[in-house]
Amino acid sequence: MIRVLLADDHAMFRSGMRAVLDTQADFACVGEAADGREAVAQAATLRPDVAVLDVRMPKLDGLAATEAIMSAPGNDTRVLVLTTYDSDEYVYRALRAGASGFLLKSLAPEELVSAMRVAARGDALIDPTVTRRLVSTFATSIEPVAAEPAELERLTSREREVLLLVADASSNAEIAERLHVGEETVKTHVSRILAKLGLRDRVHAVVYAYRNGLVGGR
Repeated sequence: MIRVLLADDHAMFRSGMRAVLDTQADFACVGEAADGREAVAQAATLRPDVAVLDVRMPKLDGLAATEAIMSAPGNDTRVLVLTTYDSDEYVYRALRAGASGFLLKSLAPEELVSAMRVAARGDALIDPTVTRRLVSTFATSIEPVAAEPAELERLTSREREVLLLVADASSNAEIAERLHVGEETVKTHVSRILAKLGLRDRVHAVVYAYRNGLVGGR
């Protein structure tokens, strides 16, 4: 069972999302919060698997709340940040704060539910409408290093190939089609890449690839 905390200052949005979650057998909405401070307090008390936070909330915004939740000792909660604003600044702050995803509220309810499942299993995602722009920014703003890091030698040739496709903002489905393998195989490769490189999630794999000159600058 995936335990979810919903934090948004709009009661109608919370009730709508709760109604959607109630139709899912593998979800339980364990709490709701109308502001950022309440979200942080409930996350500490309820310890949900996933906290869904709106960016713009009173008392404490969703990004600051994310930082507080993620920095709490022993925290195991994954945070998804939702917004109606497609802003690079929000994306950067959310990822720096440790969020597992940045999504636009314009997504269909079933897509938001799917995103919660992704976050609950430890993966990360960014809304497709901002992913490629974010990667493009990495490509132009990060100076590649002179030599590749030694830990890359731990990767097999196929894992390295998958890493480059992840860095190109390709989804698991797109990678599977490109390499003519199943999506489960791609997921296995991604998991092994993250473990071998000591990375938290695929978003950080993108950052790693650009910072180490594997793509963009070469």
